[in-house]
Amino acid sequence: MRTRLIIFTLLFSIVSLTFGQSKMMFGDTSRNGIPFSKDPHVIRFNNKYLMYYSIPPYSDVNNPVKGWGIGIAESTDLINWRKTGEVTPAGEYEKKGLCAPCALVIGDTVHLFYQTYGNGKNDAICHAKSGNGIDFTRDPTNPVFRPHGNWNCGRAIDAEVIKFKNRYLLFFATRDTAMSVQMLGVAATINKGVNFSRNNWEQLTDYSILKPELAWEQKCIEGASAIIRNGSLYMFYAGAFNNSPQQVGVAKSKNGTKWTRLSESPFLSNGKPGEWNSSESGHPHIFADTDGRTYLFYQGNNDKGKTWYISKREVKWNKNGPFLSEK
Repeated sequence: MRTRLIIFTLLFSIVSLTFGQSKMMFGDTSRNGIPFSKDPHVIRFNNKYLMYYSIPPYSDVNNPVKGWGIGIAESTDLINWRKTGEVTPAGEYEKKGLCAPCALVIGDTVHLFYQTYGNGKNDAICHAKSGNGIDFTRDPTNPVFRPHGNWNCGRAIDAEVIKFKNRYLLFFATRDTAMSVQMLGVAATINKGVNFSRNNWEQLTDYSILKPELAWEQKCIEGASAIIRNGSLYMFYAGAFNNSPQQVGVAKSKNGTKWTRLSESPFLSNGKPGEWNSSESGHPHIFADTDGRTYLFYQGNNDKGKTWYISKREVKWNKNGPFLSEK
């Protein structure tokens, strides 16, 4: 039965590469034998591309590595990827798992932001750093951020960190006090320079900067990914919970706290019945390459989350903002 499942998965990948919306299709099979990769984040570091993504717990309960983890794959062309490492739980606060990576290159160092997983309202954002993009040293003040105020439950997940106007902004997803509605908040470093320890973050608002309002967003906005174009911030975000279907929207801001949606319709929709991403196109990451081209990485599947693939679409720009390339 397992052999037939693997053969089916390989055939499915071939069909997706031939008929899907993108030439890239990545699914990490290393943990459970089936493609399962979520929450992509891509950087260029040391003349190669590195992709960080969430991987599920091992199906083998006797495996010493417990909980969710972060996979690392490398590429030279943004299409073909080879797994090169993992980040696995290393402390008491991570023992149930970690996931949803955000990688930021500063000089010769990769800074990794990620969330703890499996702790409900107590999940929070952590930080680690690496000189090679593979082996990471944890911040001694971890977890470095969780939100406060009566508009949220105290949980922080899906970190996105970007430098904007001489300090770093941290976008995060949280929920209301009933743990029902998922929405976005923002914090910023207090001091200039590279300091991501717990005491150097301040929450910028006492309200959500973007919460679900449109029908397709349902009860969830999460997975923020930001890019700067012509002095403005553009945020690509995931609307609706996984497989509901989750789809991608875009909003714009001049300051990081006040946001305006560019459209009431999804920027990137889930696929049609029978397509590889018919269950969702979700958790976006907008990546700007050194040649000026930008790509939207995202996760998808067509089986309600039994498998997960990561793919990409090129994003182009005009005076109205981003749009998807036809190729």
